[in-house]
Amino acid sequence: MRCPHCGNFDDKVIDSRTLANGDATRRRRECNGCGYRFTSYERVDDRQLMVIKRDGRREPFDRGKLERGVERALEKRPVSPMSIESLVNEIEDQAAIAANERELESAALGDMVLEKLSKLDKVAYIRFASVYRRYENLDEFVREIQGVRGE
Repeated sequence: MRCPHCGNFDDKVIDSRTLANGDATRRRRECNGCGYRFTSYERVDDRQLMVIKRDGRREPFDRGKLERGVERALEKRPVSPMSIESLVNEIEDQAAIAANERELESAALGDMVLEKLSKLDKVAYIRFASVYRRYENLDEFVREIQGVRGE
């Protein structure tokens, strides 16, 4: 594995942990060149899940895109990186199960994210919903917030 600090390919594994019910491995590594410590994740990539976009296009499921969206919604919120990793793993697993013939509507994927975020952090839920649901005006946004509050 290439060191993100110096680019050296010589490293050693310091610690390994199994994540996501055995579907992933987290490894702490140390570069033998500069001593920099970094984390790598190892996952089995056996599913070719396709996401059907709103305009009808199909594209391969991108875990990184899902992670970025969730992390953006949870930015500066009191949620640990391990909780985020677990949430993304749950959504990915749920999406794979829900996929009909290895295809899933992007709307269904967005709904899964909203469901998980609503249980984890209400502010992150509103952030994600504001982008995902494309509110046309302030009244729609206020109704969503009132729904979260239970008013």
